[in-house]
Amino acid sequence: MKHAPTRLDRAARSRQIVIAATPLFARLGFHGTTTRQIAKIARVNEALIFRYFPKKEDLYWSVLETQCEAVGARTKLQKTLSSAGGEEAALAALARDILERNMRDSTLSRLLFFCALERHELAARFFNTVGEGYVDDLAKYIERGGRAGVFRVRDSKTAARAFIGMVFHHFIVYELFGGNRRGHLDIPKVAEALTSLWLDGMRKTDKSPVKRYNKNKI
Repeated sequence: MKHAPTRLDRAARSRQIVIAATPLFARLGFHGTTTRQIAKIARVNEALIFRYFPKKEDLYWSVLETQCEAVGARTKLQKTLSSAGGEEAALAALARDILERNMRDSTLSRLLFFCALERHELAARFFNTVGEGYVDDLAKYIERGGRAGVFRVRDSKTAARAFIGMVFHHFIVYELFGGNRRGHLDIPKVAEALTSLWLDGMRKTDKSPVKRYNKNKI
């Protein structure tokens, strides 16, 4: 006796389509991926996709949101920066997270690269609603460090972008431009080295001992 195919509820069907679309968008970009390809991978009728996502942009945005939720980068950032142990330990942990997360799965990074390279409006939307918040959290941490006498602070957002960009560039060179062919990357060692370089430029250089972050102070 044959059983009728299982009918998925709306949420489950939406997830099925997002899961099918994700690797295609990450490999081929927004313009290079067709809804017909997505429908084939998801094993649904192409017209069904538009019942859940009226525009292809809506599906791409749902893919981005799903990836962000899975990664949880901002939550990890906030937890790392609020932990005790001093600014060197906190920032090295942040650098490790950026490197480990992206090298473990570069899907989100590739999706964002395609957005930017294709000059798609979703890139600006993502930056304004998600990416900027990540930078802001680190900038606030730097500002608190400035008030505590730890950092020289002139432009906290530029300093935050400098740290994130320095670490992320290392991932780009290693993962996307063939650096991985030169051998294994010692992530903890690289994270500590990059953190040390950034701190050398940010710490106050007066004759008094360098202050360390204290969770009761900032």
